[in-house]
Amino acid sequence: MLERVDRMLLAVHDRDAAAQTFERLLGAQRQSSADSAALQGRGHVLALGESQIEVWEPAGPGPVAAHLERFGEGLMHAGYASTTWSALRDRLQAQGVPFVEEAGRLYLAAADNRGFPMVISAWQQRARVGPVSFFYEATHALDDDWRDIAAHHAGRFGLDAQRFAPIDSPRFGYEGTLTMFDPVARLDRIELSQTFAGKPGAMRRFVERRAGNALYMCFIEAHDFTGLRDRLLAGGATVTGRGGAAAQERDTMWVHPRNLHGMLLGISRPDFAWIWSGQPDRVPALED
Repeated sequence: MLERVDRMLLAVHDRDAAAQTFERLLGAQRQSSADSAALQGRGHVLALGESQIEVWEPAGPGPVAAHLERFGEGLMHAGYASTTWSALRDRLQAQGVPFVEEAGRLYLAAADNRGFPMVISAWQQRARVGPVSFFYEATHALDDDWRDIAAHHAGRFGLDAQRFAPIDSPRFGYEGTLTMFDPVARLDRIELSQTFAGKPGAMRRFVERRAGNALYMCFIEAHDFTGLRDRLLAGGATVTGRGGAAAQERDTMWVHPRNLHGMLLGISRPDFAWIWSGQPDRVPALED
C-alpha cells in the first residue's frame, strides 16, 4: 500500500537558512510555508525534483525541539505516499498502530514503528524541478534482525515480501533487504540494513549512538548527475564518489551530513541503483 518515497522532513534550527542551503546545493525551489501542531514546528516546503523536502524549526516544546535537543539537526521523518491513503489509514487503525493525523498526513513516531519515523501522505504527481529526479529510498539502519523488521513493515503496510531484494555490503558492513514496492516499474522502497558490532563502520556507529534502530539516510536519483555533482563541489560540499575522486564520479556519490543540516544524502544517476536492487541488467551503460 506504500507506493512512493515522497519527501523528507528535517529538524533544523533555522528554516530560512536551511531552505537556502537546499536551494543553493541541490537546486530545490521553495514552494510554501506551514505551521504544524503535530510537530510543534514552523516549516518551509521545497520542491526537489518530483519530490519535496521540508525543513522544520521548533515553535515550542514538541517533536522538532526534542529532535534538536537529543540529536541535533537532521532527518526527522521519512515521507511515503499511497494512492490508497484512506485504506492504509484504516489498516493502521485496525492494527492499533498509534499515529497522529494532521492535514492529510499520518505521522508515525520512531518509538511506535521499530525506530523508523514516517509521515504518510496521499500520492500527488508533481512537475519535476531542478537537476534532481526524485527520492527513491530511506534507510532503516538496524540493530535488530532485518528479517523481523521486514516482516513488520510487510504486515503493517501491506507490502509483498516476494518483491523484496536482498542486500549485502562487505564494504559498509551490513546485510538486509530492500522492500521494493513495484520492482517492475520503480526503485521506491525502505532499505533495511542490519549492522553488526563486529563490523564497525559509519552506519554501525550511528546505530550505537542512537541506541538501536533509526532513520539513517536517504537517496535521490538525478537526471543531471554531472551537473549536480559540479554544483555541489562548486558550493564547497564534501562529496564522496563511489569509484574514487568525486570530481570524476559518474554513477553514485554521497554528500556529508554537515553540508545538508545533518542529512546524509546519496545520489545516483538514472537507473544506476538497479545494480544493487536485484536487477543489474537494467543499468544503462554510460556514453563515453
